[in-house]
Amino acid sequence: MAEHHTPANPAAGGIHVSNAGGNVTIGDHNTVSYTARGSEPARDPRQEELLQAVRALRADLTRLVASEQTAALDAELSGAQEEIEGTGAAAPGRLTRLRQALADAGAVTGLFASAAAVGQALGALLGG
Repeated sequence: MAEHHTPANPAAGGIHVSNAGGNVTIGDHNTVSYTARGSEPARDPRQEELLQAVRALRADLTRLVASEQTAALDAELSGAQEEIEGTGAAAPGRLTRLRQALADAGAVTGLFASAAAVGQALGALLGG
């Protein structure tokens, strides 16, 4: 974006913005904010499926009374979510830990379709 504003009286000052990307906001008291947004990493469709299932299960977990198993599962879900969002994929070690945490919490999460979706996505990524 290239914008140039020249006031009627050049000595009074002005605003010149050139080659800006992202958001540029000019507010009161000459405050300028700039937000650069990079593109998200490319994701394998299976990782994207896992990410969506992880988000759904994390939302479902808020409906349960917290336990040691649900806390451990949420921690692994959170880590997987951050890893996929940050790098585009969760590493095999993370996936293995998530699968174990899901199995450990199975007695309390077994009725959630989101838990089944996470299990299926993990099976596709880890095989079996």
